[in-house]
Amino acid sequence: MTALMINTIIGSGIFGLPSVVAGHLGRWAPMAYLIAGVGMAVIAGCLSEVASQFRETGGPYLYARETQGRFWGIQVAWLTWLSRIAAASGTANLFTTYLGQIVPRAMLPVYRAAILTVLVGVLALLNYVGVKSGTRVSDFFTATKVLLLAIFIGSGLAWMKTYGAVTPEPLPHAIEARDWLEAVLLLVYAYGGFDAVLLATGEMRDPRRDAPFALLVGLAVVAVIYSLVQVVVSGTLADPTATLRPLAESAGHIFGAGAAAFIAVGALVSIYGYLSANMLHTPRLTFALAERGDFPSIFARIHRRFHTPHISILLYTALLLAFTLWGNFRWNITLAAITRLFTYSSVAIALLVLRRKQPGANAFRLPAGEVLAVVAVLFCVVLLVRAPRSNSWAVIATVALGAMNWAAVRKKAAQS
Repeated sequence: MTALMINTIIGSGIFGLPSVVAGHLGRWAPMAYLIAGVGMAVIAGCLSEVASQFRETGGPYLYARETQGRFWGIQVAWLTWLSRIAAASGTANLFTTYLGQIVPRAMLPVYRAAILTVLVGVLALLNYVGVKSGTRVSDFFTATKVLLLAIFIGSGLAWMKTYGAVTPEPLPHAIEARDWLEAVLLLVYAYGGFDAVLLATGEMRDPRRDAPFALLVGLAVVAVIYSLVQVVVSGTLADPTATLRPLAESAGHIFGAGAAAFIAVGALVSIYGYLSANMLHTPRLTFALAERGDFPSIFARIHRRFHTPHISILLYTALLLAFTLWGNFRWNITLAAITRLFTYSSVAIALLVLRRKQPGANAFRLPAGEVLAVVAVLFCVVLLVRAPRSNSWAVIATVALGAMNWAAVRKKAAQS
């Protein structure tokens, strides 16, 4: 579960965000990872306590439904679904971008569509035939990507110790509060996704014990990796903002000109591993909705032989391919970050409700949990205020669909 958590968080962002964050904050960029990590740790702590009180599949949707009512539960489900599809689609788009550095034809529309269809199809098949096969694939990619990033970090730190860090180019602007907030908002995408692992809680051995451990240990490991990657990039590139491939350029300084291909392979492994994790847990959301009568019952069907929610897996696969072939990386990751903030705030509210309703629950207890839940809500609100308005139409449309979904199930319940 911890491996799946790490695999879900470390996706494509680490291969591009160091340039973007450095563009906002310059040499202070590594601090943004620590600040964002602390904010996400507070949210993860709230999620750990809430998750430890549930055994069923559903994750944040289930927690919101049980503590804030059916309407908000369905809204959280739709926003979570949009977040997972947008994040995975943006990541899948990057796969062909990095592959194009090795095989230029991969960027041609026909080849791109064929490659993405095969890659996503293979993951769908592995998860269709059983959760164990999907978990093994996820574990393999987790170990591989962490090993590759560890080689990059270790070599970069050794290079900096030997030759000294480069002198950074000054930023063309003064660093303001807006720069810090926008950088942290981007890192919500980089750190996000850990909540999606809990969509598959119903298929875990002991979620009450395992969920808090996996969340907090997984996030701590990722925070260390992210921060050190930014340190290496900032210490080996005078102007990280001048490239869209900061790790490749940094590796060129460390290993030589041929290192770009090494980084490209690492990016491909990381991206595909991220997609494998999403294919494992995201279909469990529509399964959980259908299981509770909040979505058509066909999506709660379990395959007789493989014991997997095969209809939900097929639906997610189709939507992932559609969004990937149509979508745009930058727009998708911003949308994913914004929608996650709604989910995270609902989890913090769920903690406050559960503490009042079940003060003696046999569950993990977050120290100063009520105070930290308020901090988590404020953290989300501040970042939402700074979010770009260009993505608001997608959020509004999703909320409208969720409202129609709620009205339909309410009408059906009234008639039965």
